[in-house]
Amino acid sequence: MTEPNLSHLQLKRAETTSSIGAGVLGGGLALLLPERLRAYAIPILLTGLVMHVWGMYDKHRLERRSGVARLWWAELLYWGCWVGLLALTAYVAVRGR
Repeated sequence: MTEPNLSHLQLKRAETTSSIGAGVLGGGLALLLPERLRAYAIPILLTGLVMHVWGMYDKHRLERRSGVARLWWAELLYWGCWVGLLALTAYVAVRGR
């Protein structure tokens, strides 16, 4: 038995839900274990940042190359994420002084 074809919209919704869930899960762990994780905060942050940036860049690049119709809200989330990452980097840099 073959699975039905997923629409592009369903796939985007599942990816977005998964990404938000991963972020909430990470935030929850950080709140539960703040003292134990404090020593690893910077390596965890940098690892997550590099992985997220590469994954989103690669996904966006592949979608552009494939000619798949781009959804306005997915584009908004993509660019909003970049703005958020830049703001977080600026905040950490300024706060670290």
